[in-house]
Amino acid sequence: MRGDPPARTRPGGVPVASSPQPDAIVIGAGLAGLVATYELTRAGRRVLVLDQENRNNLGGQAFWSLGGLFFVDSPEQRRLGIKDSFELAWQDWQGSAGFDREDEDLWGRRWARAYVEFAATEKRQYLHDLGLRVTPLVGWAERGGSTADGHGNSVPRFHLTWGTGPEVVRVFLEPVLAAERRGLVEFAFRHRVDELIVEDGTVVGARGGILEPTDLDRGKASSRNVVGEFEFRAPAVLVSSGGIGHNHDLIRRNWPTERLGPCPETMIPGVPAHVDGRMLGITEQAGGRIVNRDRMWHYTEGLHNWDPIWPDHAIRIIPGPSSMWFDANGKRLPAPSFPGFDTNASMRDILATGYDYSWFVLNQSIVEKEFMLSGSEQNPDITGKDRRLLVESRLKKGATPPVDAFLRHGVDFVVADTLPELVAGMNKLARGPQLDLADLERQIVARDRQVANKYAKDAQIMAIANARRALGDKIARVASPHRILDPAHGPLIGVRLNVLTRKTLGGIQTDLDSQVIDSAGTPFAGLYAAGEVAGFGGGGVHGYNALEGTFLGGCIFSGRSAGRAMARLPR
Repeated sequence: MRGDPPARTRPGGVPVASSPQPDAIVIGAGLAGLVATYELTRAGRRVLVLDQENRNNLGGQAFWSLGGLFFVDSPEQRRLGIKDSFELAWQDWQGSAGFDREDEDLWGRRWARAYVEFAATEKRQYLHDLGLRVTPLVGWAERGGSTADGHGNSVPRFHLTWGTGPEVVRVFLEPVLAAERRGLVEFAFRHRVDELIVEDGTVVGARGGILEPTDLDRGKASSRNVVGEFEFRAPAVLVSSGGIGHNHDLIRRNWPTERLGPCPETMIPGVPAHVDGRMLGITEQAGGRIVNRDRMWHYTEGLHNWDPIWPDHAIRIIPGPSSMWFDANGKRLPAPSFPGFDTNASMRDILATGYDYSWFVLNQSIVEKEFMLSGSEQNPDITGKDRRLLVESRLKKGATPPVDAFLRHGVDFVVADTLPELVAGMNKLARGPQLDLADLERQIVARDRQVANKYAKDAQIMAIANARRALGDKIARVASPHRILDPAHGPLIGVRLNVLTRKTLGGIQTDLDSQVIDSAGTPFAGLYAAGEVAGFGGGGVHGYNALEGTFLGGCIFSGRSAGRAMARLPR
């Protein structure tokens, strides 16, 4: 891996780019920034990429992701007998987004329709041409509530990248690095932007501090010691710096208490420390407009990582639908708060108790079939494109090795042969009330009686049966209905679930060219934004809810739009 390039300096010791003035400056070398840089270099434009981390962190958060992509009416869906269409997907998106702010949602709504059209048409071919492939089984994420026009995916749309997040990064990074070798791209790592330069109402560059060099591995928290200053100028500047996921102070400041309930006292971060949201305030100070600050996407199934990569590194369970879900008081969550159905509804139900955690109760048969862990590092078979390991870890009896490691080492897990032993272990982990054994047993037994027939009145049992009609779920993601307390399916497992901070759904408002809207409501000359910092487009393409598989795609779509728009500017 090459080191950080040396910078020439102006009189007074302020570094400048070592090549001629670039055609564009990209602030943030995550996925959206790489996509924009790729599009700019395809048009022959020179690009300077600034990032506060080192070269090892190219690709940002996307590298750590599971690599899920939202496609509509894909060949993979059609092969599984899934009937999807733009019309159905757009209905789902609108029902989930719940756009209700005439001004703040103006561009987010337009971006949403454009993105769903992209997902239903050229998105798959665009990525396929770059070398990206997906697995044949399509996942059904964020299944939603109980109405056709409400929140959730009506059909499976979660396409898992063969190679997970690192592969999504690779297909853009490799051509960008090739452009670097040709002299079209220059990276300035450890350059933290502190100010956008505005002259005569136009953004013409960026200033900031140079952080001390580091060779730390990807994701590790790095020093913030400033050893110099810089100023770079270009006709166009793109902000693609990511969201606020590790900045818990900023999350608390913007938490939507009236909509989700009180902000959790305990939150665990699902992103590295450099995901700090600094550029939101810097862009606003320069005159850019920030909208929908209260819209966020955090998960209720967070786990403390027994083998962390960065400080406080946490991950999420991506569950199938069979685990029983209880609040901190030991009361079963109501419909549609089933595992994998409605993230925000589950958050509201959990926080309404006055506590910030909840419980899964399941057994060995369910954990083997239904537990998947977020993160490329938690899925070495798919990340490494290792078919043999995939067969050994996913199709043979037993939990996958990463899940099994959490069962043995994870501080949030309890494994026991009997329910009294399980409840005793869960009560040792409780941050609130002690669970009542008799009451928990009553609820589990009542649920278990519902699986004696092929039909039931229990909404979760009906949802499980519906899920198993989808071939991908039946093969790989949903256990056959059975009694949780049946010893043949044991041992029993209890999991303490924590709130995991992750995504920013609001952000810098942009038009469909990714050009920033200023405080007066007009395009801000010279300034663009893409990715999570822009709410993945328009300052809030998802509205209040995400349909999953849409975050990487949002970075790709908004980064592509930004790169192509900046490439059209006169030299």
